[in-house]
Amino acid sequence: MRVSDILRGKGSVVATIRPSATVADLLGRLAEHNIGAMVVLAPEGMVGIVSERDVVRRLHEAGAELLDRPVSEIMSTDVASCGPDDGVDRLNSIMTERRIRHLPVLKDDRLVGIVSIGDVVKVRMRELEDSTEQLEAYISHG
Repeated sequence: MRVSDILRGKGSVVATIRPSATVADLLGRLAEHNIGAMVVLAPEGMVGIVSERDVVRRLHEAGAELLDRPVSEIMSTDVASCGPDDGVDRLNSIMTERRIRHLPVLKDDRLVGIVSIGDVVKVRMRELEDSTEQLEAYISHG
């Protein structure tokens, strides 16, 4: 299965935030959309990604004052991404090696979606279910 197949099923809408938005704004939007990360977009395009993990780790260091600081202070700027034609195995490798849970999907340097570890797990579960059904059919029909 490819990233484009995943996006076809879940949609290509990506929640984004400006680098100048406050961490408090970020938390509100994460809760509102029930998501764990947002792509950080500036006029020139994607400049980072910020997740719940980023907030928690920095909150421990900075305390409550962090909530009034800009997202640009806590976002990750070394953003791993994937393309629509990438396979799920590649996503799995990137996410495992980099210990990340979200991958923006880029086509011609344009943001066209985002894939989460949950999306990858769903694909893997579906593949296992299909394999199980095929084996059961083979066994019962000889």
